[in-house]
Amino acid sequence: MTSVDLDDQPERVLLERLEGYYDAVPRPGARVEDFGPLTLFVREGQGWPFYARPARGWAGAVSTAAVDRVRARQRELAVPESFEWIAETTPALRAAIEDSGLVVHEHPLMVLDPGAPVPAVDEVPGGPSVRVLGPDDPALASALVVPYLAFSEPGTGLGSAGLTELAAAVRAQAGDGAVERVVARIEAGLTSVAAAVDGGTALCAGQHQPVGSVSEIVGVGTLPAARRRGLGLAVTVTLVADARARGVETVFLSAGDDDVARIYARLGFRRVATALIAEPPE
Repeated sequence: MTSVDLDDQPERVLLERLEGYYDAVPRPGARVEDFGPLTLFVREGQGWPFYARPARGWAGAVSTAAVDRVRARQRELAVPESFEWIAETTPALRAAIEDSGLVVHEHPLMVLDPGAPVPAVDEVPGGPSVRVLGPDDPALASALVVPYLAFSEPGTGLGSAGLTELAAAVRAQAGDGAVERVVARIEAGLTSVAAAVDGGTALCAGQHQPVGSVSEIVGVGTLPAARRRGLGLAVTVTLVADARARGVETVFLSAGDDDVARIYARLGFRRVATALIAEPPE
């Protein structure tokens, strides 16, 4: 895990800004339940479940009993027993989480600083078109599905899932309301989706979700059979440019691992902390 000097005032201010973002971004679509040192965000309606995290501004200890109370509520609601936080700003939480029996995963937390130039990636002539998708873009359905196929085959090497599997996944998703929910978020300015599109199908896609002057790039994933073509970098660059065009100053992301972090570092992202995600053991 990286070491961050919290006596460095600019770094402390930056992490506080990211903490504020993590607390704010679920609120438009969630019910907030208070558990003292912890906050549980409960998704209202359909959509990917949210998480529990440290209460905004909490600086004290967190007990295993507090974690257990949140987990009991998550089981009652039939939502994942998931916690997300920044290691450096709430260092005491990890021990309580692990004592509760959850497994903690570390992810490099990386920032493209305000004022840093928007990175550039050369497009391959005749290759996929990389663009921000509007709410009526026919590639939107595949753009929402392709990251799930990507994350089901982790890593950066070529995988087996290709266009046949993607088409089947899009058909399976049809009618579940996922596209309509994202369309509503796009129209409300809460989400922006970018994709590398070839023949009307997204081979790689990701999103950013602006809150004020901060936005997180999330869910960038490439169809496993289409990896090693620079599509993830191209989509990330497109998302950064779109965020900047919307007035966002600080763009950040959590890399899957150190290998992925090195790829993002080529675009100018720097590691500032460690994002932690806790979940039950498999």
